[in-house]
Amino acid sequence: MTQLARLRGFIQSVTRLLDDGADEARIFRDGRPLLADLVRHDDWLPDAYAQPHPDHYQQYLLHCDPLERFSVVSFVWGPGQTTPVHDHTVWGMVGILRGAELCEEFDAHGQPAGRHELRPGQVDLVSPNVGDVHRVSNLLADAVSVSIHVYGANIGRVERHVFQPDGTRRPFVSGYANELLPNLWV
Repeated sequence: MTQLARLRGFIQSVTRLLDDGADEARIFRDGRPLLADLVRHDDWLPDAYAQPHPDHYQQYLLHCDPLERFSVVSFVWGPGQTTPVHDHTVWGMVGILRGAELCEEFDAHGQPAGRHELRPGQVDLVSPNVGDVHRVSNLLADAVSVSIHVYGANIGRVERHVFQPDGTRRPFVSGYANELLPNLWV
C-alpha cells in the first residue's frame, strides 16, 4: 500500500506557494525542501507510475494544477537509458526517489557546461534563469531509477527543444505515458 497522503500534502504545499504569488526564486527556496522531503520517502509512488519501458524513459503525469501553473511527473529510467540534450523553458525541480542519475549540463547553444550525479533525496533545479539545457541518464546499468519532477507548467504540453549535435534546435512536446492519474484521495 502506498502512502499517497505524502504526494497529496506536497501538491497542497506547492499550490499554497503559488497561491501566495511566489516568484521563481521563492519557489526554488521554499519548494526545494518540500520536494527533498517527498523523495526522502520511497513509500508513496504507486507501482503503475514507476514502470520502465524497455526502449526509452517514461514520463508519467501524477498531477497537473487545474490552472496549469505546475505539474508533478515521475520519470522512470530503465538501465542505461538517457534523454537527448533538451531544454524546459519553465522552472523545474528534479528530486531523485530511487536509483541514481547523471545530469550533463549545456549552455544555451548546446555546448557542454558541466556534469553532476544525483542520488536519492537530492534535488536539482532547472530554468532559463539558472540553467535550462541538459541531458539526463540513468547511472545504473542494472536497475531502474525514478525521479520526481515539478515544473512551472503542464510540461507534457509545453513546446520545448531538443539540441542536435550541430547546435540546431528541434521543437518537441513530450506528452505523457499514462492516460489515468493516481487517486490522491484514497
